[in-house]
Amino acid sequence: MRTETARPPKVPPPWFVHVAWRVHRALYKISGGRFLWTTSNKRGWGALRLTTVGRKSGQERSVIIGYLEDGPNLVVLAMNGWDEGHPSWWLNLEAHPDAVVRLAGQHARPVRALAVVGKERDRLWQRWVSVEPQFDNYAGRRPTETPVIVLEPRDASVRLESHSADRL
Repeated sequence: MRTETARPPKVPPPWFVHVAWRVHRALYKISGGRFLWTTSNKRGWGALRLTTVGRKSGQERSVIIGYLEDGPNLVVLAMNGWDEGHPSWWLNLEAHPDAVVRLAGQHARPVRALAVVGKERDRLWQRWVSVEPQFDNYAGRRPTETPVIVLEPRDASVRLESHSADRL
């Protein structure tokens, strides 16, 4: 009988992840957001464009991240490409929780970010694991717990001051 030790999944080197995201952003700009986007109903999760206010610069910052739908809320994970530390977009949201999201084929809409904890975090984490079973293993590679972030819809009057739906 063979006994195998569970090994964490292999991930690409950081330079590759950074290049891939640059290519992803370039394809978004070239295609006007039509390429590489799917809604959450096609594969269990989708991609959205999140625009935050930089915690240091005060300037708009945009990133494309994965999301799950949970009723009217969108749920995202602050994994930072499996690297140490938290991604800049999450640090920006901690400082300025109001942001704007844009989903494929939809207009930009304002949201407010909230990190969930306890049973709610566990419930939402398990939803992610149900569509991407390797997330537990990926998260196990990180020295800190991965924040689970809920993006709640906000009143349409709450917007970033100079938000442009087509800029990335």
